[in-house]
Amino acid sequence: MIVVTGAAGFIGSCLVSFLNRQGHEELILVDAIEKKNAPNLIGKKFREYIDRDLFLRWFENNAAQIEFVFHIGARTDTTEWNEQIFEELNLNYSKHIWQSCASFGIPLVYASSAATYGDGSFGYSDDHGNIPKLRPLNPYGWSKQYMDQWVLTQDEKPDRWAGFKFFNVFGPNEYHKGRMASVIYHAFHQIQNTGKMKLFRSNDPSIKDGEQKRDFIYVMDLLQVLYAFYKNIKPNGIYNLGSGEANTFKDLVKYCFEALDLPEKIEFIDMPIDLVNTYQNYTCAEMQKLYQTGYDLKMCPFRDSVNSYVKYYLQNSIYY
Repeated sequence: MIVVTGAAGFIGSCLVSFLNRQGHEELILVDAIEKKNAPNLIGKKFREYIDRDLFLRWFENNAAQIEFVFHIGARTDTTEWNEQIFEELNLNYSKHIWQSCASFGIPLVYASSAATYGDGSFGYSDDHGNIPKLRPLNPYGWSKQYMDQWVLTQDEKPDRWAGFKFFNVFGPNEYHKGRMASVIYHAFHQIQNTGKMKLFRSNDPSIKDGEQKRDFIYVMDLLQVLYAFYKNIKPNGIYNLGSGEANTFKDLVKYCFEALDLPEKIEFIDMPIDLVNTYQNYTCAEMQKLYQTGYDLKMCPFRDSVNSYVKYYLQNSIYY
């Protein structure tokens, strides 16, 4: 059996669908019990859905049947400042899963985040020696940072493991995320409703409005990497998982307008006060470490990814 935590969420539900398409149906889905009937899971094939609060005990009782664990579940709201929530859901829960996988010899892939890189002052290298230097900008980022640091100090480890620092992921099944959905998702709806897209003005005098850059990765590319590590993880470690290139928000919006065959119209607005001091103006994953493992599938070009997401999924309200 393969375990997927966060299975009702954006990336987790996409992973379930991807695994189904590879012929895997003996899946254990883990998430909050109230999400059991989430639209993201309609049509998915799995063996059992387990409430996340009951999963750790279930794990101990059923470890002999577990082949692999994808720990994707987390609280991902970057504007949440209740550190206790992150400590419980992102740090302590993840530690328990790590320890169980180590004790029972079960391979593990867990989700970290590019939020650990903070303002980028220490670069975007996923070299293990760089990780202790990182200074995230919010409690969410710190919860992922603490987990990565803790993992690297552990003597008892799963035989095979990898942590992935997800950069800005976008794609189908993020429809429930509200404010935390991708800029592409919001751009599509704003353009459809108003004919224009609002972007934040730059909070840095050295960066022009709309020239802020992020490493955006299509969820379909991310799934290919996760599955490759399920098939053959080597070597163990923490890896960046982005596209390896930084694109401006202006280009993102341009590609959305192109996909909708509409004239481009952008309006710049002030950044919300709760984001001003925690906003990442630039991210770009260094991907050499991943490719040195032998992974050789190329990431879909950003323009093509936006086109695919908008034309196939968003315009048709399709889940993956």
